[in-house]
Amino acid sequence: MPLYERLTEAPRQSFFLLGMRGVGKSTWARTAFPGAAYVDLLDERLYQDLLVDPSLFAQSIGHLPPAAWVVVDEVQRLPALLNEVHRFIETHRLRFALLGSSARKLKAAGTNLLAGRALRQTMFPLTAAELGAEFDLDRVLRYGSVPLVWTSDAPRAVLEAYAQLYLREEIRAEALVRNLPGFARFLPVAALFNGQVVNVAGIARDAGVARTTVQGYLDVLEDTLLVHRLPAYEARLRARERRAPKLYWVDPGVVRAVKRQLGEIAAEERGPLLESWVVTTLRAHAEAQDLYDEMWYWAPHQTAVEVDLLLRRGGELLAIEVKAAGRYHTGLLKGLRAIDGLPGLVRRVLVYTGPRAFRSGDRIEVWPARRFAAAAAGGNLWP
Repeated sequence: MPLYERLTEAPRQSFFLLGMRGVGKSTWARTAFPGAAYVDLLDERLYQDLLVDPSLFAQSIGHLPPAAWVVVDEVQRLPALLNEVHRFIETHRLRFALLGSSARKLKAAGTNLLAGRALRQTMFPLTAAELGAEFDLDRVLRYGSVPLVWTSDAPRAVLEAYAQLYLREEIRAEALVRNLPGFARFLPVAALFNGQVVNVAGIARDAGVARTTVQGYLDVLEDTLLVHRLPAYEARLRARERRAPKLYWVDPGVVRAVKRQLGEIAAEERGPLLESWVVTTLRAHAEAQDLYDEMWYWAPHQTAVEVDLLLRRGGELLAIEVKAAGRYHTGLLKGLRAIDGLPGLVRRVLVYTGPRAFRSGDRIEVWPARRFAAAAAGGNLWP
């Protein structure tokens, strides 16, 4: 598997690195910390030994000098180890890279991610900047850019296996839900809501589970880093007026695999897939490039218009509309024209799949998808 230069940079202090399965955390850690002690909790024998006697963990690292690095892979499998991690940070000044594909058990154990003693970072599928000359938007939208899929000669087969691996290893093995058949029915229904406002009642009806169960299942998807719920921009709204969040899957290939729809991209799914890629690109660059402080979608009440993304940095706002159209026409600007005049708005951008970048007559900037990706990577989204 080729090595890509990832956006993630190793901090000087202990940190959590979370990300969906197969995103490249372990490969990155072995490169970033070549001399570190490595504790791989996917090693079933080691896992069982530590489960029976957690003190073996302390014995294995007690000889290390101060400031030495210890990598603990799949730390969510044994959250009790974090008590020892905490102790060794305090008493031995060791530094830990704690890798995980789920924050659920960590939060459930009340660890609070070591109460601020460790930073938290997230690793995403490969971005356009990380892929460089290999970047192909059509391929990303069809198969995604999870490294083990991207580098495979049979991406479709790997994606089909990925969905089953997620259910088997992440959900069943870690007992994250009580009703595995219900969760298995829920997954493809939730995939159909990629890029849409979450309709809990509709999902519950189609999956044959209770509404309260759907809320819990959505939490599981978010805790296992597969989805992101984007809130609505709400200025001075009463609670009953608040809109539900939108659901965005982190990787286009994975959401298509969960839907069992890996053939040619259908016209109706291209727009949501492009939107989810834009959202993931922004989130992937957010930490390193200081892209924004908050992100929402904009959909004022009692109107039929909306804008896909509204970013805030300090007191300034940036509006981004995403369209899968390959040819520009003024109808694509409806939402961006409606948002003009919002206090603090400093730039309006249309991202589309056409080749030409230009500015419309009403000062809306039109960017090809590749131009958007370059602006995000370079921290140049803001005027």
